Amino acid sequence: MVLAGLASAASPAVTKVLPHLLDKDGRNAPSPSLFDRDAYQDWLRKNPEEQSGLRYDIHWRAGEAGEFVLKVELLGRVEQGKVNRKTIETPVTSKQSRLRWTAVTFAGEEFKQFGPVVAWRVSLWKGDQMFAKHQSFLWE
Repeated sequence: MVLAGLASAASPAVTKVLPHLLDKDGRNAPSPSLFDRDAYQDWLRKNPEEQSGLRYDIHWRAGEAGEFVLKVELLGRVEQGKVNRKTIETPVTSKQSRLRWTAVTFAGEEFKQFGPVVAWRVSLWKGDQMFAKHQSFLWE
């Protein structure tokens, strides 16, 4: 029983993804308080002109040492019969099998042109092999 728990603890995983809107100063909250963060995120959602980007805080584990890529795939609004799509790739290094956090930001003019994000998927890759993924409820 103990060995099974150890084996699963070291398996590749994307355990949590926290999408945060960013204000014009690049902040997701006015203070470290979780209550303030949630209230500020609600305010930013209701005031898109105050948004400057979106940051995905990703909690992941590779399960082995090496070079990997975190991919954040975004689906946006439909324009002229096509869904807006964007993929952001971030190289990451794992020296151990423990969990770590990585922030991936989508900001600037491209963010403003893209419009609201409808769905997202975060995946962990090594070469052409996907090791783990975590996605929003509305991902296709």
